[in-house]
Amino acid sequence: MDATDKAARIVRTVVETLKPGFAVKLWTGERIGPTTGPLLTINDPDIVWQMVRRPTFSTLIEMWISKAVDVEDGSLFDFYALPSQGKLRSKLKTLPKLAILRDLPAVLFSRKQMTARTDLSGRNPFVSGSSQEAIQHHYDISNAFYRLFLDERMVYSCGYFKDFANGIDEAQADKLDHICRKLRLKPGERLLDIGCGWGAMLIHAAKNYGVTGHGVSLSEAQTKLARERIRAEGLEDKITIEIKSYAELTGTFDKISSIGMFEHLGLANHAAYFSTVHRLLKPGGIYLHHAITRRSKGDIKKTLRKGPEYKALIKYIFPGGELDTIGMTLGNLEAHGFLVADVENLREHYARTCRLWAERLQARFDEAIAEVGEPKARLWLLYLTGCSITFDRGSAQIFQTVVTRRARGPSGLPPTRADLYR
Repeated sequence: MDATDKAARIVRTVVETLKPGFAVKLWTGERIGPTTGPLLTINDPDIVWQMVRRPTFSTLIEMWISKAVDVEDGSLFDFYALPSQGKLRSKLKTLPKLAILRDLPAVLFSRKQMTARTDLSGRNPFVSGSSQEAIQHHYDISNAFYRLFLDERMVYSCGYFKDFANGIDEAQADKLDHICRKLRLKPGERLLDIGCGWGAMLIHAAKNYGVTGHGVSLSEAQTKLARERIRAEGLEDKITIEIKSYAELTGTFDKISSIGMFEHLGLANHAAYFSTVHRLLKPGGIYLHHAITRRSKGDIKKTLRKGPEYKALIKYIFPGGELDTIGMTLGNLEAHGFLVADVENLREHYARTCRLWAERLQARFDEAIAEVGEPKARLWLLYLTGCSITFDRGSAQIFQTVVTRRARGPSGLPPTRADLYR
């Protein structure tokens, strides 16, 4: 029996012992487990060698990217939907370790070095997430690629579902209007959108609320398209966009929005960021802070510990990204001269948004491969699916927090939320 046969026997033993609730198909064509339902396919016997030599989360991602592991007869969401089969840690204790160990040496010594899979990670995953290098790694992939799964306005942040049966186009239009209402925008006001993406927020606010908008971004690809869209809408006299760091801005604004950019900053830059927003916002002005947060674990060291999923995320998707907790957000806002007026959790909205994005990308997967190549297309399908599952499980949250710059006297906000829902 050669090393490939022994690798197959190891996988067969593991699957038959753990009984994961889904079938596994080996590179030989052999199917192990249920005869129906989603199928995990292992296309490369190298998987055993890889996992033993480097048993990390990144190894699993590389196997998916390279198609050493794939799915048939369903999607990654179908695996998530399967009922729990018990605690994995307890099941691992029942593995016949001696039988596996007898086959391992032949598998391990059949290779001299680890196969090079892909090179899709950021050059420096731990740089500041608000640096131009980090932003371009994520956002300058290809505008055409993002068009494949985003809504018609290309809004790359959590949608707002008045009904979870609504489509992504309606949810994003409702989200933009929800934010405009929270900012209580009025004609003639100056609105700053920090990290303005493809310009959807500024265009919506200028067209529907009569504001003068200014945006900043570090993405050249996004800014180029945003400016084209502004010209197409005839709003060049109402909206301007700069490729510039928020920290370099001067002047004051009546209202400021930050929608899905805060996650890029890194914890070390939070104080400087909130100080800058405070400087740019007029006294009594409204700031809307839309950002993903992690779950607090009580102890700050435990809360901020970088687990394998986080390390993989910043390696492949968001170099420099870092999440705070909602408690840290509110504490920082208060410490930097803001009064908190309203906090809304949109966790389930983001789970739905990411699921729709993943399904839309899957539906146009051949086009995605043609645009960015199969490894990157597979990486993004995994990322969007994983995000949806993360928010569905409550492992991450996303909040919209409305604050005003502290000033004496009344806040100027309505006494209730009723105006948001008229």
